[in-house]
Amino acid sequence: MVKFYRRALNKIDKLDTGQRKELLVSAIGEINLLETVMDSMDVGVLVCDAKNNLVMANKFAQRLFPMNLSEGVELWAALKDENIAEFFKNILLNREKVNGYEMNIEQNERKRLLSVNVVPLVQEKRITGSLIYIEDITEKRRGEARLRRAENLASLTTLAAGVAHEIKNPLGSISIHLQLLQKAFAKKIKTFDAKIEKYFNVLKEEVNRLNLIVVDFLFAVRPMTLDLREGDINKLISQLIEFVRYELERAKILCLLELEENMPGILFDERYMKQALLNLVKNAQSAMPNGGILTIATNRVDNDIRILFSDTGVGISEENLSKIFEPYFTTNEAGTGLGLTQVFKIIKEHKGEISVNSKEGEGTDFEILLPVYQKVINMIEYSEGVKK
Repeated sequence: MVKFYRRALNKIDKLDTGQRKELLVSAIGEINLLETVMDSMDVGVLVCDAKNNLVMANKFAQRLFPMNLSEGVELWAALKDENIAEFFKNILLNREKVNGYEMNIEQNERKRLLSVNVVPLVQEKRITGSLIYIEDITEKRRGEARLRRAENLASLTTLAAGVAHEIKNPLGSISIHLQLLQKAFAKKIKTFDAKIEKYFNVLKEEVNRLNLIVVDFLFAVRPMTLDLREGDINKLISQLIEFVRYELERAKILCLLELEENMPGILFDERYMKQALLNLVKNAQSAMPNGGILTIATNRVDNDIRILFSDTGVGISEENLSKIFEPYFTTNEAGTGLGLTQVFKIIKEHKGEISVNSKEGEGTDFEILLPVYQKVINMIEYSEGVKK
């Protein structure tokens, strides 16, 4: 098509007014088609000329980056976010080529992960501008993380469940014989030494701790049998916080509930869901050793119920962020590393999704999405000539 217009331009003087008008209408149609295609893409496209002026931005890019679309404005001057503007300014002025640079932005109170590519526009062996290609890879990264976690859990299930059973049986036997041994010592030795008593207590504590680890592990790898019933998640959260309020107050943690009213019901197993939410409360408490604020919010997002746990704790490093749902990964010396694994498993069993966003020193957000309960409506059976 470009060749056609070039040939037409070479003969423009020979065309009459009607032919020129047809040529202009045809060109406008081609431009409209190009704009429609660009605006229909689910990736952001920005085009700059040789002076780094923004000459085109499709709808997706405009949604990602609020901008001023005035003509003759350099890209970084058109962008309203100062940090993003500074990033593109450095890239374009230095004529750098960028491939897959990952950038975090906040959009509609939700954090998004973008992949940015910047390549030069080359025409007739010279650079005539820059093409910026932006892809939202938030869901892609979450999907990859979910797949890794699912694979880790699957690989553990077969091997470790059997091992855990083998450990649990001798632990029970050791615990019983420790109690018998303690009683025998007490009968034989009239002045039962306090040091011996201390040794016995340490042994019993360690046996109990090992048993707890095994129980938690078996929960993490065994298939679940859920008793799903329609319920009010706001009511469950309120009851849970009332149960732990005194403990949070002692830890100097203020718990704020921002629960949207008139929420639709969801299907959940009350026992397991309460355990998952309690684990998130305990996790937030561990992240705020000197006190802080825990905010629990709910709202509806399309066909999902969104539950957000936000704390003002120590945060999680970017290096550890992708590992927190993995079994036995923990930064808490007193933890087993299975609490968040249990949360992940429970939410997945409820057909939900869980994700995390965090910054060191600023706090952590856990976001849960659970599907709204869709009641099945039985249609009236139709039979011609017969009223039912």
